Amino acid sequence: MGRFAVRLELANNLEMSAALLGDRPMSDVHTASVEGWVDTGAAHLVLPKTVVDQLELPTAGQTKARLADGSVIERDYVKQVWVSMSDRDGVFSAIVEPNREDALIGAIVLEMLDLYVDPVTGQCLPRDPEHMLAELGGPQFEPVPR
Repeated sequence: MGRFAVRLELANNLEMSAALLGDRPMSDVHTASVEGWVDTGAAHLVLPKTVVDQLELPTAGQTKARLADGSVIERDYVKQVWVSMSDRDGVFSAIVEPNREDALIGAIVLEMLDLYVDPVTGQCLPRDPEHMLAELGGPQFEPVPR
């Protein structure tokens, strides 16, 4: 499929949760609107450091990431990133990339938001416009006994 651009609305979910509970004004929630690239070959959400700083998200630790050339790098990651795209929203962790100017949206975000990629239009669309549908497994799926 390749890559195509989408618009993302982002927020600091810790602040958004406090605002929804009435503990802070919604106007005080750090937000950002950024261009992102959907890459069906990528797994994770990657955000530019400038955006992470704008959202005032604290670093949660470090992770290793493999680049397309096979090299492995170490990067910071953050949690509690509220993401809205294609009329869906969710909360994610993200790898922080100091040299990016745009976001990278991988399969984890697409799966969690129940979006599919339309290769003809280059859009992310909900599989069901009414609600998200979780995949729990095939017909052999049974809960694990306790």
